[in-house]
Amino acid sequence: MAKYVLECCVDSVESALAAAEGGANRLELCAALVIGGISPGPALFEQVRSCCELPVRVLLRPRFGDFLYTDYEFRILKKEVALFREAGAEGVVIGCLQADGSLHMEQMRELIAEAGDMKVTLHRAFDVCADPIRTYRQAGELGVDTILTSGQKRECLEGMPTLKELCKIQKEEGMPRIMAGAGVTPDVIRKFCAQTDITCYHLSAKKVLDSGMRYRKEDVPMGLPVMDEYSIFRTDSSVVAEAKQAILEHLSQVHNDDCN
Repeated sequence: MAKYVLECCVDSVESALAAAEGGANRLELCAALVIGGISPGPALFEQVRSCCELPVRVLLRPRFGDFLYTDYEFRILKKEVALFREAGAEGVVIGCLQADGSLHMEQMRELIAEAGDMKVTLHRAFDVCADPIRTYRQAGELGVDTILTSGQKRECLEGMPTLKELCKIQKEEGMPRIMAGAGVTPDVIRKFCAQTDITCYHLSAKKVLDSGMRYRKEDVPMGLPVMDEYSIFRTDSSVVAEAKQAILEHLSQVHNDDCN
């Protein structure tokens, strides 16, 4: 039976525990998931590792926004790779681009060298690069393990044609694994299983919880005024469990077909 990956993106210990309860087999740890994720602090990593036995890949992104980094931002990234390698992360999730939309090969080589024995995922910087096929092959040359991608669309279901093309190259040339991300739900996984050979999926399975605060000062935002300060985003273990079941049912069917 083909190996699968169900990776859950989390930014709290509570979400990490829910992901594990639901049956995820890997975590991507970040901070501020609501803005797409930035680098987490070492204290959060240590707490997740102490409470959860799943392998952890750490998203490293010094700020919200694009992936064209200043020298100072790159130095921070490189230092973070070293810190999380020493802390025992299974891998890092990184990506650097040039101003023309090409992969920044020099910066990527430096980060991957710093990663040492850790696995490396190229994150969704891939989805805003100028040439995904060329970038995919470059990632393979660099030794990247996994490409997290929506197929250069807002959600992976829209990007399925590109994901199919990448998956074909992966199988024919032994390139990095393709992990579908952005808009992944159990139903989306079922559609991908029926129409593609992808076995790696990345989801956050978010649900919105109401804060326990009884006194609320509604007119003093701490950040973007469009966001509710009293809503908490957490992973829903039942959604993770349904996603896992969708994958296992498909793999079981493939196994049965191969045996007939």
